[in-house]
Amino acid sequence: MRLPDALSSLVSDGIIEEVIRPLQSGKEAQVFIVRFDSSLCVAKVYKKSNNRSFKNRAAYTEGRKVRNSRKQRAMERKSSFGRDAIENEWYQSEYQMLRRLSGTELRIPTCYSFIDNVLIMEFIQKSPGEPAPRLADISFSSEEAEKMLLFLIRQVVIMLCEGVVHGDLSDFNILMTDEGPVIIDFPQAIDTAHNRNARRFLIRDVRNLTSFMGRFAPHLRKRKYGEEMWALYEQGTLTPNTQLTGRYNPKKKEVDEDALIREIQAAAKEAAMQREQHMSKYARKIQRAREVAEAIEEEQKKNPKRNRRRRNNKRKKGPKTKNSTNET
Repeated sequence: MRLPDALSSLVSDGIIEEVIRPLQSGKEAQVFIVRFDSSLCVAKVYKKSNNRSFKNRAAYTEGRKVRNSRKQRAMERKSSFGRDAIENEWYQSEYQMLRRLSGTELRIPTCYSFIDNVLIMEFIQKSPGEPAPRLADISFSSEEAEKMLLFLIRQVVIMLCEGVVHGDLSDFNILMTDEGPVIIDFPQAIDTAHNRNARRFLIRDVRNLTSFMGRFAPHLRKRKYGEEMWALYEQGTLTPNTQLTGRYNPKKKEVDEDALIREIQAAAKEAAMQREQHMSKYARKIQRAREVAEAIEEEQKKNPKRNRRRRNNKRKKGPKTKNSTNET
């Protein structure tokens, strides 16, 4: 069994006593069953950015800050040092989020240690030594599906009351034990106070749950728990014990055109950044030149009078000549 270098180092140093076997390999990390501190645990080894397939990471990491101001500036400029810092922050994000949520009623894995970008945490088991199945692998009756959905919705509410949105919640990252479901995979979790995409990801998370449970109870697909809980959260009235109805009827209000334009521009910028990642340096230069030209053209369309005045001023002054000063 070939082990990642980071995991091999922990075994060599005696921190991890034994690697039992691989558990799974996902888009972000490889997970192994290991023996740590004489107990069965899982070791999650994060993949490097060039080996990851997680899409739209910028939308998840928006607003994430670090205490070191120098590091923060480097991350914003995306210098070589800044890119390394971004990478390290991504590795640490799940550990930090699990620690942040550990004192709540959330059913999440217990986090034991984070060493050299390897997260060591609780092994969620169905029976001793046997990993718990995913929610996606379980079938329900209509009544069971509704009860399970309500339980999971309350888990989402508890997270939201802590200012957190999972961001990638679905039937594939919820494990089922005899005591109930356990939510896993938090590297992309969002802080609602600093990320403008929080509402969008929350609603998507909840729709993933209602869509899956709707296979067993079709009436659940119409529930709008995500929209309802976000509205209550914005009003400051959401608590972990709030009883949701699944109904949401927003009051009609005037569209904030400026906010809508900013959102469209942000989405366009993100899409452009993703395209640039696959371009050569020469192609990126051409693309940026086009964007500058389009911006100038757009500005000219917005201010035709100003442009006419500029042209008229140029005509009045006339062309400059090299000898004009000497002749006088």
